[in-house]
Amino acid sequence: MKNNKHIFLFDSKSWIGEGIITLNMVEEDLNFFTKWSVNEADFAGKIQSVQEIQISGISENMRNEFTFYDFTEGKFSIEMENLNIGRVVGTGVYNDNMIAWEFRENDLNFEGYETYHLQKDGTYIMHAEYVTSDQFRTQIDGKLWLPPNLEKEDNKIEDEEDNL
Repeated sequence: MKNNKHIFLFDSKSWIGEGIITLNMVEEDLNFFTKWSVNEADFAGKIQSVQEIQISGISENMRNEFTFYDFTEGKFSIEMENLNIGRVVGTGVYNDNMIAWEFRENDLNFEGYETYHLQKDGTYIMHAEYVTSDQFRTQIDGKLWLPPNLEKEDNKIEDEEDNL
């Protein structure tokens, strides 16, 4: 699991991001801000994380709780839970350049996918699309990055490792 280029999800860190949400029932694009808090893997290799999303013009923040587990060569399982949808289980894949997952064929009439593409500067460009049985469609495009103070800590650690 640690033998990959990704810090996002595979290291215990906080990430922030922003982007645009497009809903098929609303004529305007909505700006959003997000924060991911990723915990260290537990003894069974499960990674717990929380994603908080603040959407412009909506007073209540959204909260998704994720569990990533059953990591094998380039694949994993994922569980997402939130107040609106409930609990849904999906599958994911990763390689040196991308992390992605999807939820489909479940009893909640909710399906979709998310992709996170690693950029040369260590940020991620993300894209997601979700649809419900009543044909509400959501498209999300954004970017994730480490907050500046965490980037400095990472660089300091890398510099110290280089000096060893």
